[in-house]
Amino acid sequence: MNPLKKVILSVFLFFSISTFAQQRHTLSGTISEASSNETLIGVTIAFPELQTGVTTNEYGFYSITIPKGEYQLQVSYLGFQDIVQTITLDSDQKMNFSLQESAEQLQEVIVTEDVEKMDVRKPQMSVNSLSVGTIKKIPVILGEADVIKSILLLPGVTNAGEGSSGFNVRGGAVDQNLILLDEATIFNSSHLFGFFSVFNPDAIKDIKLYKGGIPARYGGRVSSVLDIFQKEGNSKKIKVNGGIGAVASRLLVEGPIKKDKAAFLVGGRASYAHLFLPLFDVDNTAYFYDLNTKLSYNINDSNSIFLSGYFGRDVFSISDSFVNTYGNAVGNFRWNHLFSDKLFSNLSLIYSNYYYGLKLDFVGFDWNSGIENFNIKYDLKHYVNDKFQINYGINNIYYRFNPGKIEPSNEDSGIVEEQLTQKYANEFAAYIDVEHDITKNLSLNYGLRFSNFVRLGQDEVNVYFNDSPVNFDPVLNVYQEGLVIDTYSVKKSGSLATFNNLEPRISLAYTINNTSSVKASYTRLAQYLHLLSNTSSPTPLDVWTPSGPFIKPQLLDQYAIGYFKNFKEGDYSVETEAFYKDVDNRIDYIDGANLIANDAIEQVILNGEARAYGLEFLFRKNEGKFQGWLAYTLSKSEQRTPGRTIELNDGTMFKESGINAGGWYNTPYDKTHDVSLYGSYDLNEKWNFNTNFVFQTGQPTNYPIGQFNFQGLTVPYYGLRNEERLPAYHRMDISATLTPKKNRNRKWQTEWVFSIYNVYNRRNAASISFSRNEDTGVNEAVRTSIFGVVPAVTYNFKF
Repeated sequence: MNPLKKVILSVFLFFSISTFAQQRHTLSGTISEASSNETLIGVTIAFPELQTGVTTNEYGFYSITIPKGEYQLQVSYLGFQDIVQTITLDSDQKMNFSLQESAEQLQEVIVTEDVEKMDVRKPQMSVNSLSVGTIKKIPVILGEADVIKSILLLPGVTNAGEGSSGFNVRGGAVDQNLILLDEATIFNSSHLFGFFSVFNPDAIKDIKLYKGGIPARYGGRVSSVLDIFQKEGNSKKIKVNGGIGAVASRLLVEGPIKKDKAAFLVGGRASYAHLFLPLFDVDNTAYFYDLNTKLSYNINDSNSIFLSGYFGRDVFSISDSFVNTYGNAVGNFRWNHLFSDKLFSNLSLIYSNYYYGLKLDFVGFDWNSGIENFNIKYDLKHYVNDKFQINYGINNIYYRFNPGKIEPSNEDSGIVEEQLTQKYANEFAAYIDVEHDITKNLSLNYGLRFSNFVRLGQDEVNVYFNDSPVNFDPVLNVYQEGLVIDTYSVKKSGSLATFNNLEPRISLAYTINNTSSVKASYTRLAQYLHLLSNTSSPTPLDVWTPSGPFIKPQLLDQYAIGYFKNFKEGDYSVETEAFYKDVDNRIDYIDGANLIANDAIEQVILNGEARAYGLEFLFRKNEGKFQGWLAYTLSKSEQRTPGRTIELNDGTMFKESGINAGGWYNTPYDKTHDVSLYGSYDLNEKWNFNTNFVFQTGQPTNYPIGQFNFQGLTVPYYGLRNEERLPAYHRMDISATLTPKKNRNRKWQTEWVFSIYNVYNRRNAASISFSRNEDTGVNEAVRTSIFGVVPAVTYNFKF
C-alpha cells in the first residue's frame, strides 16, 4: 500500500476508534442578562473536571461537545453572579442561562465585562477590549464619554493630536482601520472634525480592537479592525437613560415589542453649543446629531432576526454663505439560524453611506460627494467539538464612489453643472478560520481568506503617453502630471482592473502554566480602497478612491510575538508584544499634489511602501476598589517612494529622485514614545474618581530651512519630509462621579460627573508656523494650541 494511504487510513482509524470508544454529546444554548434578555458576549462556560470550556459568540450562543458523563458546570461573567450546577450529559441538550447582576457591585460597575481580562490560553493576540462602563468613566474633553478617545489610551493606538479625527494603530494611517458598527462600515468616525466620535456609548454593547492576528473573517484594511456591536434592546420592560452635558445631550429608550420575544432600541444625541453663539454676536455654527436604532425578534429557538441602523450628520456654517454638511448612514438586516446544536449561521444584508456636501452661496454653487456600498455576507460557525471549531463564510461588497458634483445654487450664478467621473468596484471574499486546541498547552487559530477586487467600468478613462499618468522632469527634478492623449469609456458591467489575493492568518499560544503563555502571529491583509489625504489628520473633504489600472492595492505582512501573564488569580495582568509590519503599494503624493476635485487623481499619486515596528507593554489591575492600567509603546513608522528607472529620449537610462530623495521618512503619525496611565478608584457607593495621563513624542512636521526673495516677496523653502517634530505632547485629566444615596430607594437614578480636561493647562502645539513679526520685522515661530484647561459637568439619569 502507498505510504501516504497508510498514514491517512491510520489517522481515520484513530479518530473512528476514539469516537466510538467514548460517546460524546453536545450542550448548547444562549446566555442573556436576566433583567433585559440582552444576550451577552464572551461569557465563559467551563467544565473544570475536563479542563475545557467555551465562550459565547457575538449573539450570545455557545456550543460544546464533551464525553458522556456527570459534570460540574460553571457559567461566569464579571459583574454577574456565577452559575454553578451539576449536569448529567447523557444526550444532546439545550440549556439557556439568564445571569443576575452581582448584588455587591455598585450600580455603575455592573456593566463592566470580562472582556477586559486577559485569557492566557487563547491564541488570539493583539486584541484589546473595553467595557462600556470603563469608557463612561474615562475623563475626556467637554465631559462626553467617547469610544475613540478611550481606545487612544491603549498601547499601539494614537492620533494626530487634539481636535484631530480618526486614530492610528501600530504606525498605520487612519484609512487603514476597518470600523464596523453592527457589521456596517463607518467611513468617518468623528463628529465636529474630531472633537467627538460617532458612537453613542449608551447604545453600545461590545467593543473589540484587533491590532494584529486578525481573524480571516475580517478583511479590506491593513492596520486594524474596530468591531462594535449595538445593544439589542430590553425585551422585559421599558428602560430609559440619558445625560445632559455642557455641549451635548443624549437619550436612549429601549423596551419590549412582545415580551421576551421582541424588543426595540432608539437612541439619539445632539449638540447645542451653537445655540448660544448669537448671544455673542457670532454667526458661525457647528453642531452634530445622530440616531441609533435597533429591532430584534426571537422567532423561535432556531431563528432570530435583527434590524439596526445609524444616521448622523455634522453641520458647520459661516453665516449663510458657507455650509458644510457631512455624515454616515448605515443599515443592517441580520438573520441568525441554527442548523443544529453544532452549526450556527448569520446572514447579513448591509448598506453603508458616507456623504459630504458644501453649500457655497458666495460663489453660487453646491458641492456633493460621497461613497456608498451594498454588502451581503453569510457566516457560519461549526462547533465540531470542544477542541476544534471552524468559522467560514463569504461576502460581496458593491461600491459606488462619487468624487464630486457641482450644481448651481441659483439660476443667476453662472455655474455650469458638472459631475466628476463616478467610479464603481466590486469586492468578493471567501474565508475559512479554524480554532484548534492541539494539546493541553498548545492552541492555534489558523485560516485563509481569498479576496477578489474588480474595478468596474466608468466614463472617460484617460489614456496617457507612455502609459504614465505621472512624469518626471529630470531638468527641474520634479514630478508632473502625465500627458493625456486619449479617453475611452467602459460599461459598468465591464472591468478596468482585477486583483486577486490570498491572505493567510495564523496565531498560536503556548501555555507555560496556568498563569502565563507565549503567543505569536502572522497576518496577511489586502486593502483595495484608499483615502486621498495629504494631511496628518483626515478632513471630511477627503475622498475615497478604489484600486485600479494605476493604483495598486495595499498589501500587509505583519509579525507579532508576545508574553502574557496573570497574577493573583487574574487581579493583575501583564501583556507585552513586539511587532513588525510591511505595507506594499502605500500611496504617496507628488509635491504640490492637488487632491480636491481632481478628476484624474492618478496624476498626483505614486506607489510606495511603508513599514512599522515596535514594542508594546500593558499592565492592568483588574479587581478591587482601585483599577486601571499603564500602557507604553516604543515604535517607529516610516514610508518611502523610491524613484523609477526611466528611459530618456536618447536611449539612456535615468533614475528618478523619488519622493524625499527616495529614502525612508517618518510618517505623520510616527510617535517614538507613547505612555498612557489610567486609574479608577471607588471611594464608596457615593463617589468614584478617575484620572488619566498621556505623554507622546511630538508629531513629525516640516520647518523651513531657509528663505529667498522673489519679486519683493520672502518665500520660505523646506528640506526633506517630516524631518522635524512638534514639542512633546502631554496632559492630565481628572473626573469625579457622584451617585446620590437616594438612588437605592427609587426607580429614577441619577449621577453627576465633574471633569477637568488638561488639569495643568498644558498648551500642546497643534502646529507651529513661521512668519515675520509686523512690528519688529524679525522671523518668529508661532505655536497654535486648541485647548487649555477645560472643566465640564454632565448629569446622567436612568429609570
